[in-house]
Amino acid sequence: MKINIKDTARDYLAEKISPDQYVFLGLDDGSSKFSKLGGSCSVGGKFQLVLSDQPDADYTIPLENNGGYKMFTSKEETPYLENGLYLQFNNAALGLGSDGGLLDGAMRVTKADPSQITKADMEALGGKIC
Repeated sequence: MKINIKDTARDYLAEKISPDQYVFLGLDDGSSKFSKLGGSCSVGGKFQLVLSDQPDADYTIPLENNGGYKMFTSKEETPYLENGLYLQFNNAALGLGSDGGLLDGAMRVTKADPSQITKADMEALGGKIC
């Protein structure tokens, strides 16, 4: 699987990602172990880049990219990823798109949280989850 990182996104990400980090393209809809957002109204339509100092056993599908990043995704994300994937930075927001159009126009770049999400986190989010 390939992803093209457009120049604007490459400039933006250069300030966030160090060369030795792993980058995981994950869903940010409540279904990913890295996601503390989402719910039924965002399933498959919200993504994030998660940075980690180590590989993750769930994120093993390489994403060939022109940014030189160690980038991976998981089998849970692949049904939502289309041909011609790209990252762009436009209007102060990181976006993920494909041949079919924009998939997410406001992605987060976050660090992997080893504690992951807990039941207390979900209760604290309460009404923020649709």
